[in-house]
Amino acid sequence: MIANDTSQLDSPLNGRILIVAGSDSGGGAGLQADIKTVTALGGFAMTAATALTVQNTHGVQDIMDVPPPFVAAQMMAVLSDLGADAIKTGMLARTEIIEAVAPLLDDFTNPAVIDPVMVASSGDRLLTEQAVSAMQSLMLPQAALVTPNMPEAEILTKRSVETLDDMKHAADRLMTDGAQAALIKGGHGHDAVVTDLLAQQSGFTVFENPRLDSKNTHGTGCTLASSIATGLGQGLALAAAVERGLVYVRRAIATANPSLGAGHNKPLNHAHPVLDKSQDA
Repeated sequence: MIANDTSQLDSPLNGRILIVAGSDSGGGAGLQADIKTVTALGGFAMTAATALTVQNTHGVQDIMDVPPPFVAAQMMAVLSDLGADAIKTGMLARTEIIEAVAPLLDDFTNPAVIDPVMVASSGDRLLTEQAVSAMQSLMLPQAALVTPNMPEAEILTKRSVETLDDMKHAADRLMTDGAQAALIKGGHGHDAVVTDLLAQQSGFTVFENPRLDSKNTHGTGCTLASSIATGLGQGLALAAAVERGLVYVRRAIATANPSLGAGHNKPLNHAHPVLDKSQDA
């Protein structure tokens, strides 16, 4: 399936999305990318910060965790007052934060999109080795959708993920471990066509798109997961939310400013729906 229908980006102003993730001082990924994405797609973004990072387009220089009880307190403050139509989790960093977040998802009846952020695009580790098992046992059973890239899928399933068949086996394993559905992202592959696999209990959906030659790919995982969470919070079916998210991310890469930053982890253009509309006016 080719995800190229940009008409789906015209979304109504709805969907309360609670984002539980780390902050990116460079503005390209993490909470900053999440807020931009949810807003651009017509949702209302709320946050619970799990960590502060010192980073730019060259990579992550330092990380400071937020105390786990404070992470939980942020979530409870939002949920008890504003409520949420979907939750998206990103960088959870360590076991204690996962243990603080997971119980709050137990009673959450709306969709939770779990992005198992483990390694930044620069190669910096964002999830401790000890926290991987907590991610598997505590977070996967909470997931309406889990969205690992290929290296993350390998870590979670302890098997090589290189081919489409590998992606299918990994997705099946993630659903066996408790996730309702899994999206294995193929951006780390090397083929001219990027293949993303959505696995649901009803079967597989394959999305294929030409690979874009760009350094402006920092935050693509955060952005896609937040796009999908917004779609689910707005009432879209899962496959439609994934397809709209892929369209949004591809356009964000294609229209990004290549002169932002001197490193190799350059940000996306999250504002393209707004800019496109202003140009058409």
